[in-house]
Amino acid sequence: MAAETVGTAEIRTALLRLRRTTGLPVAFGGLIESGGRQVRIQELSGTSTTALRALTVSSGNGLGGKALARSRPCAVTDYSSSRHISHEYDAPVQAEGLRSVLAVPIVVRRRVRGVLYGALRDAQPLGDRTLGAAVAVARDVEQALVVRDEARALLAATEPRPRDGAGMGAGAGVAVGTAAWEQVREAHGVLRALVPRIGDPALRAELLAACGLLATAPLPDPPGRTVRTAPVELAPREVDVLACVAAGATNAVAGERLGLRPETVKAYLRSAMRRLGAGTRLEAVVAARRAGLLP
Repeated sequence: MAAETVGTAEIRTALLRLRRTTGLPVAFGGLIESGGRQVRIQELSGTSTTALRALTVSSGNGLGGKALARSRPCAVTDYSSSRHISHEYDAPVQAEGLRSVLAVPIVVRRRVRGVLYGALRDAQPLGDRTLGAAVAVARDVEQALVVRDEARALLAATEPRPRDGAGMGAGAGVAVGTAAWEQVREAHGVLRALVPRIGDPALRAELLAACGLLATAPLPDPPGRTVRTAPVELAPREVDVLACVAAGATNAVAGERLGLRPETVKAYLRSAMRRLGAGTRLEAVVAARRAGLLP
């Protein structure tokens, strides 16, 4: 999946939420172009012109460039007359009729990945409540990007790699040992716990599909996992709970990760054990792995 495609859905959803939670009528934003220090405005929401579309904002320039360079939110009451920013982008901002503007950087693992903007067509101060709501939206985008990054890294780890001196023919093996497979299992559990926190239904579905690929990845003889001819079907939440249990989590810890009460976790676990024909938590995890439900 291309980087621009990965970010577009998150930005589009974030702009709608930003307008809804802040009350600002206009929002726009984008991600940093691959390998650069420039943000390309990918998505617009509430605009009346296309003046801002595909605008490239460089680090340090304008309000968004200032937020990009400082890695923190910035705002101005009257964009065109502000003495606190440079004015390379006045023309498109004026064409859209924007006055009060805020810019919030999207920061993932200490690296700025993009910028979200919210704006008014009047020169009014943007209070702390408005800025805080915009920051909260940016944090959700950051979490979504982290999950996407993790999913892509895990999927890359399952791609076949030739052994030393071997080609990539039909007989090529996958050089993944027990330790590496345990890392895949641990990461799978983390992803399953993160999925329920994602608000975008399309992104949730994509991440669940990625988890499914990891659970059935064609790695050589992973410990305790042999796919049955008649696999058992579990509810998504039952798989979530088993993924946490497989990582050694108690019911209370699993509940914290999944946003559930310990009693609810226990109920899902009992249901999964019954479907799997297991008498203990460990037996349930082993049975789920043999059924290809867990890596």
